[in-house]
Amino acid sequence: QRRSLAPSQLAKRKAGDEEEEEEHWHPPTTRKRQKPVSETESGECYRSPFRKPLAQLTNRPHCLDSSQHEAFIRSILSKPFKVPIPNYKGPLGLRALGIKRAGLRSPLHDPFEEGALVLYEPPLLSAHDQLKIDKDKAPVHVVVDPVLSRVLRPHQREGVKFLWDCVTSRRIPGSHGCIMADEMGLGKTLQCITLMWTLLRQSPDCKPEIEKAMVVSPSSLVRNWYKEVEKWLGGRIQPLAIDGGSKEEIDRKLVGFMNQRGLRVPSPILIISYETFRLHAEALQKGSVGLVICDEGHRLKNSENQTYQALNSLNTPRRVLISGTPIQNDLLEYFSLVHFVNSGILGTAQEFKRHFEIPILKGRDADASEAERHKGEERLKELISIVNRCLIRRTSDILSKYLPVKIEQVVCCRLTPLQAELYKNFLKQAKPVEELKEGKISVSSLSSITSLKKLCNHPALIHDKCVEEEEGFMGALDLFPAGYSTKSVEPQLSGKMLVLDYILAVTKSTSNDKVVLVSNYTQTLDLFEKLCRNRRYLYVRLDGTMSIKKRAKIVERFNSPSSPEFIFMLSSKAGGCGLNLIGANRLVMFDPDWNPANDEQAMARVWRDGQKKTCYIYRLLSTGTIEEKIFQRQTHKKALSSCVVDEEQDVERHFSLGELKELFTLNETTTSDTHDKIKCRRCVNGHQVRPPPEGSDCTSDLSQWNHCADKRGLQDSVLKAAWDAAVTFTFHHHSHEEQRGIP
Repeated sequence: QRRSLAPSQLAKRKAGDEEEEEEHWHPPTTRKRQKPVSETESGECYRSPFRKPLAQLTNRPHCLDSSQHEAFIRSILSKPFKVPIPNYKGPLGLRALGIKRAGLRSPLHDPFEEGALVLYEPPLLSAHDQLKIDKDKAPVHVVVDPVLSRVLRPHQREGVKFLWDCVTSRRIPGSHGCIMADEMGLGKTLQCITLMWTLLRQSPDCKPEIEKAMVVSPSSLVRNWYKEVEKWLGGRIQPLAIDGGSKEEIDRKLVGFMNQRGLRVPSPILIISYETFRLHAEALQKGSVGLVICDEGHRLKNSENQTYQALNSLNTPRRVLISGTPIQNDLLEYFSLVHFVNSGILGTAQEFKRHFEIPILKGRDADASEAERHKGEERLKELISIVNRCLIRRTSDILSKYLPVKIEQVVCCRLTPLQAELYKNFLKQAKPVEELKEGKISVSSLSSITSLKKLCNHPALIHDKCVEEEEGFMGALDLFPAGYSTKSVEPQLSGKMLVLDYILAVTKSTSNDKVVLVSNYTQTLDLFEKLCRNRRYLYVRLDGTMSIKKRAKIVERFNSPSSPEFIFMLSSKAGGCGLNLIGANRLVMFDPDWNPANDEQAMARVWRDGQKKTCYIYRLLSTGTIEEKIFQRQTHKKALSSCVVDEEQDVERHFSLGELKELFTLNETTTSDTHDKIKCRRCVNGHQVRPPPEGSDCTSDLSQWNHCADKRGLQDSVLKAAWDAAVTFTFHHHSHEEQRGIP
């Protein structure tokens, strides 16, 4: 049966003998409730034996003497208030509502923390000056957010400091612009993100330096910038990226961005493409922006185009231009870039041309007199001293500490008999040759140059011209093999295609490396596709027809180690800038471009942060043809760039400007026309001697090429396999030769 759990019953059972009670326990008999007897009737008050009497409570306070009371109060006041949050370092609640904060202002981040990157340090004040200074106007340290300063490499910390000094007018009073001209792969994007984040959050005046910033980039890099901001700032900021949409939708977003005001702007960074900016410039010119960053800024080399003028009319004093190749064709384009960031620093365009460009170019010509060379060097030093105040330039040699070896090789490939006959046949028939020799470059001359470049790639690219018997190709169809069809690719008909076929086959069979194939022509990419289908290579292709969103997806997929694609085909015109293709470590530059910057940009896609393997760059040239002339012209332009931007004093004056007219010639007897023209002092009878002959000056040779090599001196096993097929000569450059102790 159930037993009562009432307190009185529990107490009774506890008081008695529990064992005995267990044996003799019976349910208590119910008694009839009796009327309680009052105290007056019985003479005594009934109290339950199982209840304790309550203690009497009084409202009288316990009295302390005055000394005890004072000691008690002092003990309370001696303990300051502490916020009950572990490791809390914020304000301690000393500020009351409506009362102005007292005391000195403090920086956003601790300037004395280990590894802190301090961009600005207030001047030291004497004790007397500290008493006189207005505490509400005292400048504070500007310290880069530790989230970013921890990941910045030494050269990047230096770059951020330089950028901040320029845009805050500390390097050139009254000028707020600069050019970030670091070579590809040195982290220009991260440095600019650090600059933006610092300006948006702090200044010496203890408030944000700017409210909004704008990044203008090629359309293929808009999403990349968005991802980079998210990667490094981890959700601390919400950028607005515009890479598509209707005109009304884009205008609405831009108006909303420009109307943002205050200390806490919801989306303080706008990322937009050059094309979209040009079409919607009117909406962006109605307000002001604190900072504008122009990625791949060499697009602004022509001050007459609409994009340049639209950006130049933007209401913003702080301008940063990012370009790994600021000089591409001539010094006047260089002037346009400097004038965009710091207007007037080099005078007007006419003044610059008269004072700098003409004397410098005359002094660089191989036929220049001693007086012209001396004057050119003086003007060059003057130009460098002015521009270096707002331009920072570091070469990719810095990457030797962080990236694996890069071996760049120029591979001269002999023409096949079919190519040679077609080439000579064209030179005999083409009339533009005479016009070019007279110094006139007509439309037909440019068309002839394009035809010869395509012929060097593969005869299939000019087959249609032969069928239609266009000028220069009359009767050329008879030279093709019987039954020839362009539906299938025949590598044996092109020297460069034959070498490429060997490179791909040996790479595929001996390693797990991936390859990037780059060409200026989509027709050549079509040939690559046919070759890949014949050899059953998996591939992806990126050209101008692919949408921006799809580009980002295929790049991400190709870079994945688990992706099966072996080849990435890239149009240098569409995707040569900014793409990160570290999934591959071999790159073949199939044809050269007149502009060395385009080739440099394309070749820098694989040797970047994140690359783990040794990188091989193959630049294919057809021996003795117009392609070698293009390469020689690139060398002339790079020499000019290294003089002005890299400040190299001993750049060899290899080629006379008059020699550039010899485009329409074919040298069938040479192993390398370029090697012949550079007057290489390292080689004897066509073979490099190590060490160089006694008395020779190695620095006078082309500095970017460490070695010249025939088959005996070749170290790359992939090229050795292709040598007997079509290779005649190579130059190669080892990125880490000095650092790694390679002979």
